[in-house]
Amino acid sequence: MTDNPLVTIICVCYNQELYVAAALDSVIAQHYSAIELIIIDDCSTDGSVAVIREWRTNHPSVRLIVNEQNLGTTKTFNKAAQYAEGDYLVDLAADDLLLPDSVALQVQRFHESPYSENLAIVYGNAENITENGSFISYFFPVDANGKTIEKRPVGDIYISVLSGGNVLCSVAAMIKKALFDKLGGYDESLSYEDLDFWIRSARNYWFDYVDTVLVQKRRVQYSLGTTFHQKRTAYSRKINHSTYRILTKAYSLNTKKSENKALRKRIHHEIGLNFKNRNYSLVLRYIFLDFKTLLHS
Repeated sequence: MTDNPLVTIICVCYNQELYVAAALDSVIAQHYSAIELIIIDDCSTDGSVAVIREWRTNHPSVRLIVNEQNLGTTKTFNKAAQYAEGDYLVDLAADDLLLPDSVALQVQRFHESPYSENLAIVYGNAENITENGSFISYFFPVDANGKTIEKRPVGDIYISVLSGGNVLCSVAAMIKKALFDKLGGYDESLSYEDLDFWIRSARNYWFDYVDTVLVQKRRVQYSLGTTFHQKRTAYSRKINHSTYRILTKAYSLNTKKSENKALRKRIHHEIGLNFKNRNYSLVLRYIFLDFKTLLHS
């Protein structure tokens, strides 16, 4: 590995005309020079592409890919990743902002981590901000010195990822490109990418944490985070069915009773959530999955 390995930042945009220029500016403002930026628009229906093309007049070397039809997040990111030449990948949503030291700190952690031999992902903290950029909260609560109050999982975190909760901050993660390729990228059959990829990564590889805010995560009306707990919308149903498929896949990866016990904790959470939202068919599927997992716990 060189001292300054190339980092590919992939910015996936869909109907983010109000925010995409700021997201791209946050890449240009990085205190790290070896960056490749790839912008891919997933057939936006607003003025996003026009905004991006205007922005590129000052940055003509940046690659822009425009989908002719909407492919969804997972397929769109994988499509862009095929062109990535970096040693590491950053998945940047077009409404989020990287803080200036984000890339440099994560690359440094990859170099200096005690887990470097088997390290796949370095993640950090994030600030949640409003649509106009006002502070809401930290993803992981911090103390008066800005340090995470609750120790974050590092090294072998497979059981932690299985059991659920805010284990990882996906918007503040850097991924080793070789691992991304080895795992076949994001699962394109799913409606969202991060949980499945973290489970598959953590099965055989290690994670490390940078204890500082790396990203500002914008909480907009139709962001994924606001969709998980909506009741019976078409998109939320896709999300919830994807979660079920992810946990079914996780069951097939487990080899120990302790891992099945951790998975049951997340299954129980999903049973409660889907019962509350009256997704009774999914509740029944989860109960059956829980029973299978119990037999091997």
